[in-house]
Amino acid sequence: MANFKPIIPENFINTDYLLLGNLHPAVQMAVIKQIPVRPKLVVLDTMNFWMDKTWNELMEVIAKIDVITINDEEARQLSGEYSLVKAAHKIQEMGPKYVVIKKGEHGALLFNDDNVFFAPALPLEEVFDPTGAGDTFAGGFIGHITKTGDISFENMKRAVIAGSNLASFCVEKFGTERMENLSPEEIQKRLLQFKQLTQFDIELS
Repeated sequence: MANFKPIIPENFINTDYLLLGNLHPAVQMAVIKQIPVRPKLVVLDTMNFWMDKTWNELMEVIAKIDVITINDEEARQLSGEYSLVKAAHKIQEMGPKYVVIKKGEHGALLFNDDNVFFAPALPLEEVFDPTGAGDTFAGGFIGHITKTGDISFENMKRAVIAGSNLASFCVEKFGTERMENLSPEEIQKRLLQFKQLTQFDIELS
């Protein structure tokens, strides 16, 4: 992928939603420049390697996006802040309106200004291979947004759950094996499990 030069097909030029996969920032910027009308939502997936090696180019890309998805270690590196709340605010100042911080088996956080949402991770008996879980999360996230056409904070919450749901399947087998035979019924059943994780009754005295 070192010399990859992406060419956007003509029928994809006028897109409403854009996910920039975890590649060199120069590749991500090349994609942005090929789209004449800014999409409704641009999502960026990146990692600490690009922060270490291509800081200036990464900053140029981050300034042009709406949502960034990174893990907690990367959020701290990018922002220079240990507190994830402070880290999210600092990253928002760089350009993104929304910051999604993934915490692996401890769930994910969504930040937008002073709004915060926490999505739990589904407790699994066994994690076979975590490779690709972040990519699967990003795909589930933007897939939900694309399907619903809603970029409100409330729907972003649902998108985080959708991404977490799919990522929970990804880690159950090696590579893409689990995703290849995943059924809609399995996805819906696990979504109900996520819902049950966050529902409770309490009486305030």
